[in-house]
Amino acid sequence: MTAKLRSSLLAPALAIAFSALLCAVVLLISGANPLEALGVMIGQVGEGQVAVDIVNSTAIYMLAALAAAIGFQMNLLNIGIEGQYRIGALVAAIVGGAIVLPAPLHWIVILIVAMIAGSLWALLPAILKVTRGVHEVLSTIMMNAIAFGLAAYLIRRDQFGILIGNNVSTEPIPASGQVPGISFGDRGTVFGLVVLAVVAAAVYGVVMDRTRFGFELRASGLSPTAASAGGVNAKKMIVVSLLASGAVAGLVGMPEILGRDHAYTLNFASGYGFAGLGIALLGRNHPVGIAFGSLLWAFLEKAKVALDNVGVPREIATIMQGSIVLSVVVAYEIVKRVELAAEQRRVGRALGTAEPVGPVEAEGAK
Repeated sequence: MTAKLRSSLLAPALAIAFSALLCAVVLLISGANPLEALGVMIGQVGEGQVAVDIVNSTAIYMLAALAAAIGFQMNLLNIGIEGQYRIGALVAAIVGGAIVLPAPLHWIVILIVAMIAGSLWALLPAILKVTRGVHEVLSTIMMNAIAFGLAAYLIRRDQFGILIGNNVSTEPIPASGQVPGISFGDRGTVFGLVVLAVVAAAVYGVVMDRTRFGFELRASGLSPTAASAGGVNAKKMIVVSLLASGAVAGLVGMPEILGRDHAYTLNFASGYGFAGLGIALLGRNHPVGIAFGSLLWAFLEKAKVALDNVGVPREIATIMQGSIVLSVVVAYEIVKRVELAAEQRRVGRALGTAEPVGPVEAEGAK
């Protein structure tokens, strides 16, 4: 087994072991039997529409995590995904309900509008970052607050909202704009735009690993100074990465709106943006890792109800989600430091010394 393969397997193994131990301790403290709780969590997958709901949620979480990963590649923390996907969903729903086009074209227009709206919502933080040095965390958090207020205003009945039953929503999207799913009868319907998440992950992987743009993005994130010396415009990459992150974020609400709700409503789902940040960390910004991380996150979200039904506090599942992300971050940092120490020892042996020369010893030798 090569050193590279061993290190790539060691970190996930440590993360799984540590998170399992931590989750077991939390369950024991809460008075629950870890094995019994695990059995309940796994058993819920075969009940009702849980399996289909997990698949649908996985697709949504993947889009949110991909949006976060684009920012992470540039060493940017795009906290604004929550606001960007909300604005993208709202604007797309308004436009989608106001036009009638042939089915495939109607879907495409709605998706493009969602991407443009999400991207534009990330434009101001990008401009502030490159022109005034405003940290993206501060600017995107403020944009989130504005997005929540703007969405609440635009969905009012004197604006774009209409009253349907006891709920206020945008004008329903016509049948030509509704993306059909795959029905499993009583088991539920898989969103048609689950495919969108798979395609987005594939495109992200190819762009990041196989194109010059992806190389320049990662290089700028690792060292803007070195990238600039190599001819890469770091400021341009900041703007492009935030706009791309916002565009993908704009798609997060589309599977639900085009596949189930067909409108933006007052009870539109929230929290996907913040979950996406954790999943991107969990998946190490890799498309395959993000896919598995999204599936695990969706599984644990559904496990909250199952645990609550057997008397285990549903917050335990939230603790599990956090502990898993923490375990991954800690495990990869440990492996990284171990590999660095091993590399230093190899360099020292190659130079004929027991240990590599440190800065203090080197200065003394002079």
